[in-house]
Amino acid sequence: MRYCKKCGMPDTRPGLKIGSDGVCEACKRVEKRKKIDWKSRQEKLRRLARKFKRSDGYYDCIIAVSGGKDSYFQTYIMKEELHMNPLLVCVKDPFSHTKTGEHNLKNLSETFECDLITYTLNPSTTRKMLRIAFEEFGSPNWPIDLAIYSIPLKIAYHLKIPLIVYGENIAYEYGGPNAKDTYSAKDQIKNDVVKPIDWEWWYSKGIRKEEVEMIKYPSTKIVDALEPIYLSYFYPWDGRKNYELAKQFGFRDLSHEWKREGFIEDYDQIDSVGYLVHPWLKYPKYGHARATDVASLWIRLGYITREEGIELVKENDHKLDQKALDDFLKFSGYTDREFWNIVEKFWNREIFEKVDGRWRIKHPIWER
Repeated sequence: MRYCKKCGMPDTRPGLKIGSDGVCEACKRVEKRKKIDWKSRQEKLRRLARKFKRSDGYYDCIIAVSGGKDSYFQTYIMKEELHMNPLLVCVKDPFSHTKTGEHNLKNLSETFECDLITYTLNPSTTRKMLRIAFEEFGSPNWPIDLAIYSIPLKIAYHLKIPLIVYGENIAYEYGGPNAKDTYSAKDQIKNDVVKPIDWEWWYSKGIRKEEVEMIKYPSTKIVDALEPIYLSYFYPWDGRKNYELAKQFGFRDLSHEWKREGFIEDYDQIDSVGYLVHPWLKYPKYGHARATDVASLWIRLGYITREEGIELVKENDHKLDQKALDDFLKFSGYTDREFWNIVEKFWNREIFEKVDGRWRIKHPIWER
């Protein structure tokens, strides 16, 4: 494993490249931000808004939301700054949800006076696909993440609302495949969050076509008829600043409800409980998890030093929150032993070794 000498992100992150100078692409892009004419880009956004602004009172755009801090920023920009009439679309998974998350989604709609469509996935089909994806690929949330990408586009197409607003371009902002500095989100599905799996393979596993039609990614014809955009192209993306803005409009963090093991903040990905097992599974596969994701970002943005980030990673990255695991097991139907037996085959033997019956990372960043 090579670690970025600035932010500490390892090169095991899919699609991340670390240059001969020891610095990763994500760090270099943060530096490039300083040379961007943000006023010019925001004027481009205003032109887009004027293009899609309607005079008949119908929705001007769709905002894909979860109720999180970034959803508040997206809605604030489109509704308050650009005076658009947005329709909020939220795709909810069948796991348990926090009281904080439920409050934040409801409050988002009420505070900004926006209509909200909440699409809740079929628990039975999601459970079947989750189990297959977990056992075969170690990626249980595959059907959920695909739905989050697919459903807002399909709703936009059928309701004839071509402008869809997303938050950040994950591949470009954090390092990944198909990383382009563009406002267009038409290629979002290629960012490696949802790895391509042939549908015939799913059908061979007993999944019926009618069960998955809505979560299938829409055709090129449908996507080309729409204008999905990343807001991060127009504004320097900063989750902590989005959090500070969201609090001004009634957003709540998890500090009074749940202290999550393995997390170094309490304001991101706070709505769904069992969903959080999936991001932890990056740890056995790639040697890093949520603490590395957040710490490396904070280092890039200047909130903490690299040394402080390494300590946070050492203390937290390996931990799987018990409440999240319990909720995952309750929904999926696995026992604790069955879960760990499945995880066992996904430990990356190139970067981990077993010591006294426990997996340990061979060359952790704090020993470099």
